[in-house]
Amino acid sequence: MIVCGDDGLAHRLAAELRGVYAEQVTLVVPPSGRRVRQPVVGRARAASAALLDLVVNAASGRTGPSPEPAANEQVVETPEITEAVLVEVGADRAAALALVFDDDETNIRAALTARRINPRIRLVLRLYNRRLGQHIEELLDQTAAVASGDDRAAGGLDASTTVLSDADTAAPALAATALVGTSKVVQTEGLVLRAVERQPPRPGEVADPGLCTLALLSATSNDPAGADGSEGSGEQGPRLLPDEAAVAAATGRGTVVLEQVSYTGPSLPAGRGGVPPFASLFSRRLRWSLAGLVGCVLALAVGLTIVTNEHPLYATYITLLDLFGINDPALHQSTARQVLQLLSGLVGLLLLPVLLAAVLEALGTFRSASALRKPPRGLGGHVVLLGLGKIGTRVLTRLRELNIPVVCVESDPDARGLATARRLRVPVVLGDVTQEGVLEAAKIHRAHALLALTSADTTNLEASLYARSVRPDLRVVLRLYDDDFATAVYRTLRAAHPRALTRSRSVSHLAAPAFAGAMMGRQILGAIPVERRVLLFAEVDVAGHPQLEGRTVAQAFRAGAWRVLALNTAPSGGRRGDREGAEEDGAAASGLVWDLPPSYVLGTGDRVVLAATRRGLAELLGRRRRERAGA
Repeated sequence: MIVCGDDGLAHRLAAELRGVYAEQVTLVVPPSGRRVRQPVVGRARAASAALLDLVVNAASGRTGPSPEPAANEQVVETPEITEAVLVEVGADRAAALALVFDDDETNIRAALTARRINPRIRLVLRLYNRRLGQHIEELLDQTAAVASGDDRAAGGLDASTTVLSDADTAAPALAATALVGTSKVVQTEGLVLRAVERQPPRPGEVADPGLCTLALLSATSNDPAGADGSEGSGEQGPRLLPDEAAVAAATGRGTVVLEQVSYTGPSLPAGRGGVPPFASLFSRRLRWSLAGLVGCVLALAVGLTIVTNEHPLYATYITLLDLFGINDPALHQSTARQVLQLLSGLVGLLLLPVLLAAVLEALGTFRSASALRKPPRGLGGHVVLLGLGKIGTRVLTRLRELNIPVVCVESDPDARGLATARRLRVPVVLGDVTQEGVLEAAKIHRAHALLALTSADTTNLEASLYARSVRPDLRVVLRLYDDDFATAVYRTLRAAHPRALTRSRSVSHLAAPAFAGAMMGRQILGAIPVERRVLLFAEVDVAGHPQLEGRTVAQAFRAGAWRVLALNTAPSGGRRGDREGAEEDGAAASGLVWDLPPSYVLGTGDRVVLAATRRGLAELLGRRRRERAGA
């Protein structure tokens, strides 16, 4: 396996392939002076990095420098991915190549070169541009098919191209984490899996088991901030895919329960374009003024109808003529008629400034539609989002799809997410979050949650600590790369704010399993975070997997490794004729059977959706791959 990249995702992916899948990995990185350093705290100052290294080492009981690369990992430094470099690292004989540079153009150029060198290599690309990614995927697959002498799609070949985005993979989990009670949703290609985090039942209550229990939360506290929540937490940490006996014995522990597995149509677009809604053209005060004038006109028309006994429509027409001063004076007519005409003229005088104000305000609204909005005065209960890079932009879009009010904070006036914030009409505060007054401008004292998603761990930590000093009960979600550093932060924040809710997420930790699965030839549908661990969802053909084929659903379940959630009843799934005992009325419409009986036998033609741990999925994929290689 070859991994090419220049940031934390490349290192995390190489570690995933090496440690979980036991693969031989060649890591291609820029020279030491050019690549992004991978310390505990990201892009921090040298003194701060050294200090926090000491804190992390003390918290984890580790001393000395970081360990050297493992024996099954080779590191190659090169300033550019050229054809000669790819040949040198063995791309002509490698099984898979991952290109996870932060620049889309670099990844595309290297992918085209690699496909020319080895038409049968499996390619995994990291692209932020989703539309371009679809075209590149089709192009590279078609190239592999033509080079292999098969004009059909490359799906039958071992060579395939998978385009992924770490931002798209991590954004739903980050957005859901910031909201109390929000379900953890995995949605891809029409498939929706919704899980919800539930607190332990009170005495006398019976918890709703849902479809199944996916995980048990840490035992040390109902809130994940009370435990490390990582791989090394032991029995007190989170337990993924527990069996029924473990769930029954785990009293007082929160759970993650699967609530729904279904298919749905395509999602609606996130925004409606650059035209603002009609109601936003005018202020509330101006709308009330216009409504008052309309009421006066109606009242005058009713009065004229009563006085002259004319038809209401005719009376309204005469009132409007008087209003605009184009009617004849009511000479030699009744006093009531003359008074109504004078009042109509007065209302007409009042109408002129209101109409002028409406025109000026509408023009000002269209003029400022391309400008950044400021947080309104009475805003409260919103989410403060720090950082509008690739990750922050995707999270912002996700939050607005959920109709969650958001205020963004960004220090770079040229950040890529500012255009998205402008299109979605989201308030933005431009400034360094570490400077005094920036978070106050974002109304942090009235916010519901803080999402610190900048690329620097120390910046996220500093902003979170300052926000906690303003609001001790504020819900905080930090983007932290290093697990040891996240553990130290957990313990410190737990001691300082025992009742506050804190979450820690690593984008590379969420995205790396999906990239690793794609390199092994398996499409990962999505991942949900369980504290500092990850639970994966994948769609797997039963054929070729002895752990699944010929076994019942109950026998195929392995606690802590994988669990069959649903059966795909689409035509490509095979054995429709054998599913009468398992298929419900709604299965044909949804294409999915989620309530499989434990006695249902999985056959060769079945395709199942399963939840798996990282090591559990590696065991499934690794055995199948080795058996195919041995054959």
